[in-house]
Amino acid sequence: MSRLPPASSRQKTAVAWYRYDTATVLKRLTSAQAGLSVEEAQKRLAEDGPNQLPQREGKSALMRFLAHFNDVLIYVLLAAAVLTGIMGHWVDTAVILGVAVINSLIGFVQENNAEKSLKSIENMLPAQTQVMRGGQIQTIEASELVVGDIVTLRAGDRIPADLRLIEAHNLRVEEAILTGESTAVTKQTGEIAAEVMIGDRDNLAFSGTTVSAGSATGVVIATGGDTELGKINHMMADIQPLRTPLLVQMDKLGHAIFLIILAMMAALFVFSLLLRDMPMGELLLSLIGLAVASVPEGLPAIISIILSLGVQAMARKRAIIRKLPTVETLGAMTVVCSDKTGTLTMNEMTVKAVLLAGNNVRVEGNSYRPEGRFLSEEGQHPVDVASSPLLARFLRNVDLCNESTMIQDAQGHWGITGGPTAGALKVLAAKGHLPEEQIRLIDKIPFDSAWKYMATHHQIGGEQQILVTGAPDVLLKLCGSQMTATGSEPLDQQHWEDEIARFAREGLRMVASAFKPVDDSQPALTHQCLESGLIFCGIAAMMDPPRPEAVAAIADCHRAGIRVKMITGDHQETAMAIGRMLGIGDGRNALTGYQLEHMTDSELADAAIRYDIFARTSPQHKLRLVKALQDKGEVVGMTGDGVNDAPALKQADVGIAMGIKGTEVTKEAADMVLTDDNFATIANAVKEGRRVYDNLKKTILFIMPTNLAQGLLIVIAMLMGNLLPLTPVQILWMNMATSATLSFGLAFEKADKNVMRRKPRDAKRHVMDGYAIWRVGFVGSLIAVSAFMLEAWLQPRGYSAEFIRTVLLQTLVTAQWVYMLNCRDTESFSLSRGLLQNRGIWLVSGVLVLLQLAIIYLPFMNTLFGTVPLPLTFWLVPLAVAAVLFLIVEIEKPLTRKWRKS
Repeated sequence: MSRLPPASSRQKTAVAWYRYDTATVLKRLTSAQAGLSVEEAQKRLAEDGPNQLPQREGKSALMRFLAHFNDVLIYVLLAAAVLTGIMGHWVDTAVILGVAVINSLIGFVQENNAEKSLKSIENMLPAQTQVMRGGQIQTIEASELVVGDIVTLRAGDRIPADLRLIEAHNLRVEEAILTGESTAVTKQTGEIAAEVMIGDRDNLAFSGTTVSAGSATGVVIATGGDTELGKINHMMADIQPLRTPLLVQMDKLGHAIFLIILAMMAALFVFSLLLRDMPMGELLLSLIGLAVASVPEGLPAIISIILSLGVQAMARKRAIIRKLPTVETLGAMTVVCSDKTGTLTMNEMTVKAVLLAGNNVRVEGNSYRPEGRFLSEEGQHPVDVASSPLLARFLRNVDLCNESTMIQDAQGHWGITGGPTAGALKVLAAKGHLPEEQIRLIDKIPFDSAWKYMATHHQIGGEQQILVTGAPDVLLKLCGSQMTATGSEPLDQQHWEDEIARFAREGLRMVASAFKPVDDSQPALTHQCLESGLIFCGIAAMMDPPRPEAVAAIADCHRAGIRVKMITGDHQETAMAIGRMLGIGDGRNALTGYQLEHMTDSELADAAIRYDIFARTSPQHKLRLVKALQDKGEVVGMTGDGVNDAPALKQADVGIAMGIKGTEVTKEAADMVLTDDNFATIANAVKEGRRVYDNLKKTILFIMPTNLAQGLLIVIAMLMGNLLPLTPVQILWMNMATSATLSFGLAFEKADKNVMRRKPRDAKRHVMDGYAIWRVGFVGSLIAVSAFMLEAWLQPRGYSAEFIRTVLLQTLVTAQWVYMLNCRDTESFSLSRGLLQNRGIWLVSGVLVLLQLAIIYLPFMNTLFGTVPLPLTFWLVPLAVAAVLFLIVEIEKPLTRKWRKS
């Protein structure tokens, strides 16, 4: 046993308090069972600070709003607004500023305040607690607790600090928020010799967990930020929010556009000033037009709204997206790290086998629904309960020696009240359809963790029996005989131990049953009554079974190139058995938290890739695993429900919380919440995420050529000394009113039929890859040349500048519309049946027609945007130009198909 640190470093040094007896712990903390004196407590409070989790100040709403102006493309617009204002073009200034503010407002509304997750953890601590001070029990504010205080606990209490238990009376603590364990943990007070993980430190009680039964006294070993809950709080506060792949790519694209615009403006400024002798006012207006034309100012708003549409689609499929960029990140996800209980499994303990002397029975069914047959162990022949007295006796025993009940809600869903183990036995008995009997409960001994069994005294028909259910090792020690098909025989201890070991390898938990015939002279039921005469009846082998839909969803993920890893607080054998059933890993290899604890970062990184099942893990292990996978270039999704999962969820590229059993802390830290706690919903969300990304890429490929065409038109006009083809406000109209409108048509495109049979996209590969750059340049040049040729045809014919600009505006808008149809399908001809099924395209087309009618024929719009009414002929000319462009782009698709595939 290693030596403890001095008392003065109580909270500053990590001490394995669970490895020391209570007397040593009290001595080193300079405390006693009578508690600290009031003076000593006040002194320690002044030294160590209150029992509160550290708080961080969040940014004000104004600062968060202003942060959305921190973008190079927004800088271009703001500079353009300043210059137009100086020149007195106030309409242009107002429109440009309006666009910038709208973009920032959309980003601000969609932003989520990450500090909420920390505030949710703070709310998990109780307001008051009972302590022993100076030999007297007092109720004090939980924030006033100090190390060395003696705290008393009762059922229902939320534990206010980390405690080393001194006394424990049938104490059971719900620790799922920290360990992920679905059942309450039985606590004791003895020291633990070996080094164990947090889930096995059963002589400690942790801050924020809840007492579900019993009472206890404990000494405070850590408060505030030094508790296990505080460590999670620290981990979450230290995690920097990740930029999603799309946002990183959009930043890079924005910088590239900014540099290109800057270079073009500088070159044109010198050229026009020196060689064209252009007046400064006209030159500045042309350069502002170039800047506004080249900036895809509508793109951020369009991306946000398309992502929002994806969010709504996912919500209908039971996946609530809390952070918009998560939608597209799902499409790049390469690894899903999933919790086991309730996500991959039903969270409904179910008996899968009954072990009887010489005749084991398999049981069908995977939930609390009382349906399922009894089969021979090989699973081939049904077993009739009525013709199997030994099985019938076992079912009657576990049905009566049981404190749970079955319930059915208005929707027909079955559930249980009481513990999951007892509930599983109740459902098992219901599947047997036992005949009615006259039954009377005479006496009982409730379940006690110290004894590990419960017992009842029943009158069943004309017979009286003592029935016992409990841990197999305990009941085997109490029994001297066993019940067989032919009667009572001496107990075969080795047989039962071998069977228990065999079924444990399947990940099954065991509950045994025994009975004892008695008569009317039986005294009140006591533990001494069970020390002789008990007959061992059999064992129920149970598990929390895998969700059937999770098995199919995992197979879907594997086909889609996504590896699924199970990270659970459960035991290694159980985890591997569930993994075999689900298709995770090879079913033979798993790492434990203890092994992870002793690995270096490089060893852990290799293990994170190599292994798929991790058992008995702590919050730190989950966080390290997520980081290790990310360091290996993986895009990681992480599921969880407890506070212990929150740091890993916040670190992951996609944090996925359970909506039903998840804590508020977990939900606040997550990017996505599953309203049905079902892994299959993740697979559906991935499919939707890939669809959204495909449509986003189509949208970007749709918008960028238009900006290039507008910019090229202005460049050509300036080089040739011609009329500025479009004014800045007309360009903004195209970018915001028409481009934004048409983009939504692509947002409604359905997923490709093979979307879940292709590998995840490379998150590092830029959305503007080689082919995308070619497509933008090719189409942008086509549109620009077409518009320039039309302008060159119109100018000599005596049309006014406003008329020519209106025709060019209509031509560019019509070209955008047909190019949107081109972008529907990047592989094959776009005028397919899917076009008729996409109602969004027809809706936005109708809206576009109305907008163009307004800007061309409404007088106040003519004044605002410098347009004039057009005769019908000049609606047909742009349509003809656009039709030719459509055919050229469709011909380009098969010619570049090999390039796209490579």
